[in-house]
Amino acid sequence: MAEQNHRVQRINLTRNLTKPNAYAVALDSEFKDVAFNEERASLNKGHWRQLVFKCAEDKAVDVEIGTGAGMHFAYQAQKEKDRFIVGLELKYKPLIQSIRRVHASGQRNAAICRFHAFDLDLLFEKNEINNVFIHCPDPWTSPRKPQNRVVNRSMLNQIYDMQRPGSFLEFKTDSREYFLWAAEEIKATKYHVEFKTNNLYKDGGRYFENNFQTSFEKIFVDKGTEINFIKLIRT
Repeated sequence: MAEQNHRVQRINLTRNLTKPNAYAVALDSEFKDVAFNEERASLNKGHWRQLVFKCAEDKAVDVEIGTGAGMHFAYQAQKEKDRFIVGLELKYKPLIQSIRRVHASGQRNAAICRFHAFDLDLLFEKNEINNVFIHCPDPWTSPRKPQNRVVNRSMLNQIYDMQRPGSFLEFKTDSREYFLWAAEEIKATKYHVEFKTNNLYKDGGRYFENNFQTSFEKIFVDKGTEINFIKLIRT
């Protein structure tokens, strides 16, 4: 088992909750084998295939950073039944909703953890994961705090090293400001840009055809907001 890293994490610990709600309780009871709090999740570092998914080392393990209510998370688990996926989510309710959606579809190829994206190095070893999905994260435009944005050069370089060669990273956002800022950050990384557009629904081609629209994304599309999209390749 991986040695636990005792660096202080960026979020409060579940065990310190004075009045845990039903979702926080479910995290460490009903779903404890596939849903992990901040402390239990880091114990899987380097061993997600062996300890959680009980699969061979050559099996693909993808990651979704910020599952929200889990619509894309469940879709991905159902679509790619021969792959495994780990979700990250901070809020207890959507975290449990996400894993419940997967199980409702009959799939058992997913796990989820309450973990901050900026602590990703406490969760995965180098060369441990495959594809990464970052869809509509908080744009941090008001107040202007770009240092809190997940898609930045430091984070991307960390993720690059955690991914296996040939894997991809998808970033999708309704915030043009965030997307343009991130595009400059991406230039300082080792990723190869496979495709990039400021309007996925108009100019996305096959990337639009393969796009899964969540209800959250639909809200912005219905308002006429253009969806920005980029696909990066880990060479």
